Amino acid sequence: MRTLFTLLVFATTACAGAVKHASPENYRRELTTLQAGDTLVLAAGVYERGLPVSDCHGTEDAWITITGPEKGLAEIRQTQVANCVELKQCSHIALKRLSILGGGPKSIPGLFGISAQGGLKNSVHHVVIEDCIISDWNTSQQAVGISTKTPTWDWTIRRNIIRNCGTGLYLGNSNGADPFIRGVIENNLVEDPIGYCMEIKFQKARPEITDMPATASRTIIRHNVFIKNDAPGTDGDRPNVLVGGFPASGPGADDLYEIYGNFFWNNPHESLLQASGRVTIHDNVFAGGRTAIALRDHDLPLRFAHVYHNTICAVERGIVIAAPAPQGSVVTGNVVFANTPLSLQKSITNAAENITGNPAEAAAHLMQPSATLDGLNLSPKPGRCEGTALDLAPFASETAFDVDFNGVAKTNQRHRGAYAAPDGWKLQRGVKP
Repeated sequence: MRTLFTLLVFATTACAGAVKHASPENYRRELTTLQAGDTLVLAAGVYERGLPVSDCHGTEDAWITITGPEKGLAEIRQTQVANCVELKQCSHIALKRLSILGGGPKSIPGLFGISAQGGLKNSVHHVVIEDCIISDWNTSQQAVGISTKTPTWDWTIRRNIIRNCGTGLYLGNSNGADPFIRGVIENNLVEDPIGYCMEIKFQKARPEITDMPATASRTIIRHNVFIKNDAPGTDGDRPNVLVGGFPASGPGADDLYEIYGNFFWNNPHESLLQASGRVTIHDNVFAGGRTAIALRDHDLPLRFAHVYHNTICAVERGIVIAAPAPQGSVVTGNVVFANTPLSLQKSITNAAENITGNPAEAAAHLMQPSATLDGLNLSPKPGRCEGTALDLAPFASETAFDVDFNGVAKTNQRHRGAYAAPDGWKLQRGVKP
């Protein structure tokens, strides 16, 4: 007869799942055996037949994890006409420490690194993609590192290096029919795409799907590094990051993009960040581009915009708001050195307490406004970039409104720009911790 203690131990072990190991020879078979709570550890090696993950469901308390080894690389490749990692009918799945490598410009056209497609026929939610290298999916500008073309929610994309892709991340569908909802994109390095580092598509009225969030939610984009090179897009120039609007009514109408703590570097052809819909943009650093922040009616109108405590340098135009924001707009506490620092639509009247100047004036205020990334330091010189104390109460409902680019508390509310304190992470082509 089992004691209560024995039954509790059995239940805990069952919930924890099994740790399984696989090699390039048997991993496809092991993928079909995964149950809630299981962890599949891939040995170092080259996996040439992609990573199809189908009908694989963890639970809130027992995720399924597919991970590379602690030492060495599990290189996932795709030598057939299929996306490399394809997610079908999955939930509570974590992909960690994988190298998802494409074949470069001359490989099989149109393949993606990680894909969830199929529209309403597919259901993929609660996904973590963490500590992966996703590179060389660049047969064209339409090839994508991470792509979603089915309604998705509660995805976390964290600490990945995404480089040399046609588009780094393309979340949602071009027709607005497959929304990307309540995501967290954080601490990634996205560099040298042909087109966007990241685009999150606009959203039409949302379909009715069981368990999909219906109340107001937020997609958080924080502490990423978005870098482009000087090459023009093969199918048209694109911003480093573009986020589209939300439905006009019903579920999603009150959703919000929160964009903070990111470093945007280099785009001589387009904006570093373009947004419509409902957005808050604070404590980011922008440098080396045509336009730093462009807010406008795109596929859907701009409706709400809070832009505060950003540092902008070495751009032609700083903050451009080309459309009214009927639900409210604030542009305050920013440091902007540009040929045209502020270009705001006439209805945007709540714009004050910004420090502005032309690029030549930046050196008097910032530590090292270099034209190259190697020497760049945009933290303020002592006693500079300050003004009267700002009231942050209007932003109190926004995530991390009271900490700066480096996570330092804004105890001195006289500061302007993204730096409340001079020391912190060095601006670089790397993952921001």
